[in-house]
Amino acid sequence: MDVVTTPDERLRKRSTKVRPDDPEVAKIVEEMRKSTLEWEKSHEHELSAAMAAPQLGYNKRIIIVRDDFDDKNNRHFTALLNPEIIKTEGKIVKDHEGCLSVPRYYGLVPRPEKVKVKAFMEDGTEVRIKADGFLARTLQHEIDHLNGILFIDHIKDDKDAWYYIDDEDGELKPVKDFSEIENNKDLWPDD
Repeated sequence: MDVVTTPDERLRKRSTKVRPDDPEVAKIVEEMRKSTLEWEKSHEHELSAAMAAPQLGYNKRIIIVRDDFDDKNNRHFTALLNPEIIKTEGKIVKDHEGCLSVPRYYGLVPRPEKVKVKAFMEDGTEVRIKADGFLARTLQHEIDHLNGILFIDHIKDDKDAWYYIDDEDGELKPVKDFSEIENNKDLWPDD
């Protein structure tokens, strides 16, 4: 399946809860795993760390998170159903984020450095996750998707926080002309 990209309105809708015993959930999770790895194959300089169901057009509260962010050869993802942030802690840290649904653009996004999340595994087991660093950032990013929020919403007015990926060398380059962001109809939904 194709990844849904901005300004598709499905990315801006709040997702509905799912039941682990619903057979559609397993089907969606498998599509998410396959799609994120397919996307990664065609983006040699980028890693697909996670995905939310709305990115495939399903407004369901499902995310998948890569088991090992440091090993691109590890193709395993853990699915979390109905994840919710219980608590955030620590200082607010700005770090680079990108998104399959916002092609080529990255930004310095401010987020709390620690998070506690409650969710269900595919078998219905409830889990509580304490995370910091990149995992905390990833969980916040994906749960934002379930609430119709994109990382670009956190940096919209910060002109110095925008970057793009150079396809030739895979390096992040600063956006020099902010008007290319402000006037890019693919980033912002019609008001």
